[in-house]
Amino acid sequence: MEFVVILISAILVNNFVLSRFLGICPFLGVSKQVETALGMGMAVTFVMTLSSIITYIIHHLVLVNLKIEYLQTIAFILVIAALVQFVEMFVKKASPSLYQALGVYLPLITTNCAVLGLAILNIQEEYTLLKTITHAVGASLGFTLAIVLFAGIRERLALADVPESLRGFPIALITAGLMAIAFLGFTGLV
Repeated sequence: MEFVVILISAILVNNFVLSRFLGICPFLGVSKQVETALGMGMAVTFVMTLSSIITYIIHHLVLVNLKIEYLQTIAFILVIAALVQFVEMFVKKASPSLYQALGVYLPLITTNCAVLGLAILNIQEEYTLLKTITHAVGASLGFTLAIVLFAGIRERLALADVPESLRGFPIALITAGLMAIAFLGFTGLV
């Protein structure tokens, strides 16, 4: 039951984008088309989940044993950067069109504060490895849900009659704010 609470909490209640406001750069930058947003969501899901597992292991087996926990941020960034390089090479080979569509936002997963924030939050919450994996999957699914929903709304807004002064980025920010307010409705869920 505890794992279900962690999963639902990470997806809906404490959504990294809409509640914690982490990972806003790719959320706003790659959310013009659902297909591109889904590709970014899958890439972030892979990086978040794998980096959480690896950082957990590094923290507990290396940093704690050597009593150098103060180096966790540097160690975590190195792990995340290596994983992003792997994802970038894979996407470039497997789907060149998605690679082109994601553009600069794919390597920016390295500096995506949601990925690093998740790794640090898992350590701060003192999650076990299974809870870390559950939290990572939930957080990444929540990120994917938010970015895909936002992309769907932006696709519809592109066809809507929006006043001149609100077209483009202003209406996107208003929409993101309204989505964040809507996700606040999940606050009492868990």
